[in-house]
Amino acid sequence: MPTKYQLEQFAKLAIEMGVNPKKGQPVMISAPVEAYEFVRLVVKEAYAYGAGKVDVRWSDGHLKRLDYENVDTDVLKEVPNWSIERTKYQIEKGVCMLNIYSEDPELLKGIDQEKVKAVRLEGMKASAPFQYYTMNNIGQWSIIAYPNKKWAKKVFPDLSEEEAYDKLWDAILYTSRVFEDKDVIDTWNKHNDTMHDHSNKLNAYNFKSLHFKNKYGTDLMVGLVKDHIWCGGDEKTPDGQIFNPNIPTEEVFTMPDRRHIDGTVVSTKPLSYGGNLISKFSLTFKDGRVIDAKSDDNQATLDQILNGDEGTRSLGEVALISYDSPISKLGVLFYNTLFDENASCHLALGACYPTTIKGGEGMSEDELFEKGGNKSMDHVDFMFGSEDMSVIGETYDGEHIEVFKDGNFCI
Repeated sequence: MPTKYQLEQFAKLAIEMGVNPKKGQPVMISAPVEAYEFVRLVVKEAYAYGAGKVDVRWSDGHLKRLDYENVDTDVLKEVPNWSIERTKYQIEKGVCMLNIYSEDPELLKGIDQEKVKAVRLEGMKASAPFQYYTMNNIGQWSIIAYPNKKWAKKVFPDLSEEEAYDKLWDAILYTSRVFEDKDVIDTWNKHNDTMHDHSNKLNAYNFKSLHFKNKYGTDLMVGLVKDHIWCGGDEKTPDGQIFNPNIPTEEVFTMPDRRHIDGTVVSTKPLSYGGNLISKFSLTFKDGRVIDAKSDDNQATLDQILNGDEGTRSLGEVALISYDSPISKLGVLFYNTLFDENASCHLALGACYPTTIKGGEGMSEDELFEKGGNKSMDHVDFMFGSEDMSVIGETYDGEHIEVFKDGNFCI
């Protein structure tokens, strides 16, 4: 179990480096009921930091599964008006959003996939009008993790439940750079400097495309939109408020050109989606769209993702992470995208981030689409990095630059 100091540092990280509320700015926290003691620390930290009213939205995975097992689809997929109005009200108040994430990777295993798809689709439709707030970094937002015992047993199946839980805590704190003998704010400031250095180098090259290749079968050409921007580490709202969206993070990322993606990509880590796990899969692209998709063990969930809407068969993000990053070297498969995507180069099916193209924050969805960006209600990250990954960047002058060699940055 974490020490008191580590928990306090983790709460400090979530507030000061995560959402970084301005004086008097309201904070909305989404959290699992199991994390109530830690949430109290976070709320205390938020008020000490000068935040305005802090609201907490509680969730319970056990109740979520019971709903799916016992409630008709037509009832379950209804999104009440009060829920929509609450989100609308908080966004109008300029809230910053902290998500304390904790879910069993196989929470909905065995549940009818058509039911899961229908409920998820209605939820995405209801939230679509508010998606701009986080995708455009209008307000601060951040995600951190909190362990639960079922998740822990999935990650460490050979340990007892209690031992697995403690070990998952250790892994979360280590990868989030929360140490017993260091100040977490100083540690993260140094980490952000490293991320900015990678982004600056990539932006200086202004690549037209990236060619990914490895021994697992990935041979993929990904075009990049003109005037793309590589981002990584902390980000800024339009009024200059700095925040860290993902804790942990090791990635630098940008916007693919959805019209110019060709070849095959093979996943190298499992993908947990909607409480269902896809262990391994491959996607083949032609002219920017998936034309063939194969899963070793969960074709239904893979098809569910790809058939979500018009945009889920193309890409909205390409991210680079060295194979020798701290999360990768830890050698732990988290079955959780927040961690596993930061151990591996990854791509995202679905929506693009407007902040990854010059002037994107001021563009409409249609304007971004015209530039080559992708639009969708969903954004699904999946991992394909490896120890032998080669990445060759092509500039607009036709020069070829080695970006990755043997899985790591070499520029």
